[in-house]
Amino acid sequence: MVKFSNGMWWNADGVIIDWAVEAVKAEALNGSIRCVATSKHINHRGDTLNTPTLTVGCSSPTSDVLLLTGYHWKGSKETTRGPHYELFPGVDHQRLSANRQDSLSTSKTDTELKITTKSLSATIDTRPSSFSIDIKSHGVKNPMIASPGPDHLLTKLGWRSVGYVKKDTSAVLPSLSLANPEKGERWFTMQFQLSVGEKIYGLGERFGPFVKNGQAVDMWNEDGGTSSEKTYKNVPFFMSSRGYGVFIPYSGFVTFEVQSERTTRVNIAVPSESLSAYIIHGPSPADIIKRYTLLTGRPALPPPWSFGLWLSTSFTTSYDENTVTKFLEGMDKREIPVGVFHFDCFWQKGFQWCDYEFDEVNFPDPKGQLARLKEKGYNISVWLNPYIAQESKIFDEGAKNGYFIQKSDGSVWQHDFWQAGMAIIDFTNPAACRWYESKLEVLIDLGVDCFKVTFDIIEKRLGKNQAIVFARSTTAGGQRFPVHWGGDPMSTFEAMAETLRGGLSLGLCGYGYWAHDIGGFEGTPDPALYKRWFAFGSLSSHSRLHGSGSYRVPWLIDESGEADNVLKRFMDLKLSLMPYLYATAIKTHETGVPMMRPLFVEFPEDPFVWNVDTQYMLGANLMVVPVFSAEGTVQYYVPSGSWFGLLDGKLRQGPGFVTETHNFSSLPLLLRPGAAIVTRNDVPKGAQGRKHAVYDYSEEVVVVVNLASGLDVDLVVDVPDSHNLGTFSASLTIKGNEKKGTVEVVKGALKGRWSVKKVKSDSSYDLEVAVYGAKQLAW
Repeated sequence: MVKFSNGMWWNADGVIIDWAVEAVKAEALNGSIRCVATSKHINHRGDTLNTPTLTVGCSSPTSDVLLLTGYHWKGSKETTRGPHYELFPGVDHQRLSANRQDSLSTSKTDTELKITTKSLSATIDTRPSSFSIDIKSHGVKNPMIASPGPDHLLTKLGWRSVGYVKKDTSAVLPSLSLANPEKGERWFTMQFQLSVGEKIYGLGERFGPFVKNGQAVDMWNEDGGTSSEKTYKNVPFFMSSRGYGVFIPYSGFVTFEVQSERTTRVNIAVPSESLSAYIIHGPSPADIIKRYTLLTGRPALPPPWSFGLWLSTSFTTSYDENTVTKFLEGMDKREIPVGVFHFDCFWQKGFQWCDYEFDEVNFPDPKGQLARLKEKGYNISVWLNPYIAQESKIFDEGAKNGYFIQKSDGSVWQHDFWQAGMAIIDFTNPAACRWYESKLEVLIDLGVDCFKVTFDIIEKRLGKNQAIVFARSTTAGGQRFPVHWGGDPMSTFEAMAETLRGGLSLGLCGYGYWAHDIGGFEGTPDPALYKRWFAFGSLSSHSRLHGSGSYRVPWLIDESGEADNVLKRFMDLKLSLMPYLYATAIKTHETGVPMMRPLFVEFPEDPFVWNVDTQYMLGANLMVVPVFSAEGTVQYYVPSGSWFGLLDGKLRQGPGFVTETHNFSSLPLLLRPGAAIVTRNDVPKGAQGRKHAVYDYSEEVVVVVNLASGLDVDLVVDVPDSHNLGTFSASLTIKGNEKKGTVEVVKGALKGRWSVKKVKSDSSYDLEVAVYGAKQLAW
């Protein structure tokens, strides 16, 4: 929390702010505008002396994006040294700029300086004592704004909105400033106006209120669990309900006061001589995310096996090879399909993390054990990080060769937190990177498929679309290296809800795939919480059973055996949805729009959904409503239309609220009106007698189409290829209504006997079955 004011009129104690007041130099350049603004009105030549200036510029690096820049002293090392976010990764930005067709232009008059595209503009008021910047949308209908026309103000930086802040400095005494120029703090601030009713979202994985208005948010990654204002994943990007987003490309400390200092503004500040802000136009939330992820990167496509159930040893529990074997045999006995086994920290010896070697006492034959697991069809994940304990077998090697972060005197920086005498690998050293990768390659050779934190080496060894990590800490751009999980929640329903809020906030920042510790991390979940959380977890993009001091296999949590059945039911459900889920995953990879998304991403025109944070869309067509109580009563909001319950076969009519009670084997899982998904009822078992997330998604499928309320549909549905990853094996068109229509395979083929389940207005459905090899089915 960083506040520079004491109310509206006064500065805080010790604070002096040089605000941009008056433009004294204005330039309309080729593709950009630039002005120099003084911190006071210039009455005469004498006022040009001893008057600080702020330089403000604006350009448009790509269509529907403005880059607003400001600086005080441009020669300061703080302004130029970085590190900097990698922008437009994998994009030929030069070609992108050359091919743009949005009529970018700049202009200058006696009163204003302007940069304009077909849909977006920034205008700097250059009249005396009138410095301000208006950001406007042009010619685009905004579903979130009640406007008489297509042009409207998105936001503005008005009176006292761009400034250079000096706190506890000697600025009031010039002679002291010369003697001690570094005293105190210096910040640059930009303050964006909020309109009436405007709401702010995002800023990383934040577990507090979903709507960020009224919150002070600092960008600084910390391990604070999920029950505090701290977070593992700070992303300096927010989205506005008014149809724009703002990204601050500053990798250090950034503070956002969202209506928490000035009640009509988002105040942004960095401890630097400069500040830049990308203003990203939508107007829809999905368009904002697409353009933001063009700028910062889109998520890699995870392999389909990663969508299966992950089972962990948990953290501080006692385990060895026998424990792992018994857990997996127990899950098989109960027909709960596990796809990935995760070895948490203590696969290595205590006090030796990390030496990247299995503890020979508990795991005397790691190569043989992993080979046996692989033969049974499991993928393998291991926990690790780049922290090297003093007792690690590789500490001396790393210290001798300069692979660790060093102090100014050249000695190794060490710490007793986490592991005694711990050093940290210096990833600015290419030789250290190669050394680190060499250690991980040994594990890959053993059969490890996934590490907790390292993506590149897996992709290098296993290939594109086969790499995955399970990472916790990240920032802007980290979405390129999935998957991320939500940190350490308590084992409570409240923590389950805050976990969802965190995931939805993170998804708005371009994180397409996300998971969480089912049942909570700290403590042991009671049976009711465990079963409810598992239903939610199975309908997340990725699903993992993991805890701290207790195991997460169902028979040790619920002796009644009901949890066994709940886990089997919901994992069978998830695997049956894989044709739809993996098609959604591919689109997420292509666009950046997350698999799990707030309702307003799909229904921005509905004003109520901007307040909803206890339900979500899983892809474009399924709405999921987790149940946050033992007794099972849930009230939720349904947008307009007739929504079909996949689990209970009932229709819900929106817009409006629905109140229902669900047993542990159920929750509201609703198919969108006029939408269709591809599923498979009888997911085949593999050679090991266990169902897997990877199977032929085009074989024996059921196309479920919601035609209730007499809707006429004209849809295209893609069926993903589970082997040629990132491609589709078939495309279908669906046209018609509940009385007459067709489903046609227009590309590729559907294998075996496929069928269409048509949901009708009375909530009943007809099942139409195609003959083998059919390309079309009509009714």
